[in-house]
Amino acid sequence: MATGEWHDSAARFGRASRILHWGAAVLLLWQFLILAGYGLTGGSPLLDRIASFGPSHGSVGLMLLALTLPRLIWSLRQRGGRPPLGWLARAFHAALYAIMLAIPLLGLLRAYGSGKGWHHWGVQIVPETGTEIPWMIRAADLAHGELGWALLAMIAGHAGMACFHQFWMRDRVLSRMVGPIRD
Repeated sequence: MATGEWHDSAARFGRASRILHWGAAVLLLWQFLILAGYGLTGGSPLLDRIASFGPSHGSVGLMLLALTLPRLIWSLRQRGGRPPLGWLARAFHAALYAIMLAIPLLGLLRAYGSGKGWHHWGVQIVPETGTEIPWMIRAADLAHGELGWALLAMIAGHAGMACFHQFWMRDRVLSRMVGPIRD
């Protein structure tokens, strides 16, 4: 496989950008579907069973954080090869990255503020302090879920604009992310 297939160009996004983009999309879809299911039903044995087939809410948040950081770095490194974006699209993408970082960081803040710590996959992610810090818990509780809903709205807008550009403007924006890898 040629190295060029991994990098972005004016004609298409490369393999690395696609893996990072669609990997995040799958994780976010899982997160929202499970949370929406619990929100609509209040929980059920069937939903618990379905949720057990995939990673937990905290696991997905941690994976998204771990995926968003390299995705942001990769995006910044590839921006010279991509078609130029207007100021509104650049601002929107910056906000998307900011919110995708903020939400899991708020989850970690809540875990730290609880004093109970948090370990995952056999690794201590947040140390157990035994001391509750109420302002950390309150701040995370106030913003974590609300930002999640804002992210969902932004993702819908992002997908909607990609389709608008593809099918109305006919500028092949969507084709650059799902079309052929080779130029």
